[in-house]
Amino acid sequence: MNITLVRGDITEQRADAIVNAANSSLMGGGGVDGAIHRRGGPEILEECRKLRASRYGKGLPTGQAVATTAGRLAARWVIHTVGPVHAKSEDRSGLLASCYRESLLVADSLGAASVAFPAISTGIYGWPMDDAARIALDAVRQSGTVVQDVRFVLFDADAYAIFEARLS
Repeated sequence: MNITLVRGDITEQRADAIVNAANSSLMGGGGVDGAIHRRGGPEILEECRKLRASRYGKGLPTGQAVATTAGRLAARWVIHTVGPVHAKSEDRSGLLASCYRESLLVADSLGAASVAFPAISTGIYGWPMDDAARIALDAVRQSGTVVQDVRFVLFDADAYAIFEARLS
């Protein structure tokens, strides 16, 4: 597996699958989730509604992952995963690692060779970037996936620098 870092907008990535840092409702939101839904178009939301009406009536559980079409994005699929909210009083790192592992399991089941990840839970969910980078890279390296190209798409220079230091 080749792990690379990209500074930029995840919605512009050409990959078999783009991972969405979704909320449990799967109905879109802010940050990465909102950007993916806006740029990908209504096809993504339509499939998310069908998932909510069938398997995920109470929402997608934290740490799990599910795929939909990528709509108008330059990808075949969007893999939605719900990251945990960071809490100093409780260790939720296993749930964050699960987001990456479960996303790669979904990618494997789809036959995806390339996957683009955001830094899950580091926005509004408040996960410290350095710790998130450590967890993400460890989870991907230990996943056993057959995905050949894993990209971490980082929105700003600070996040890129932190992931770069952890990748080395």
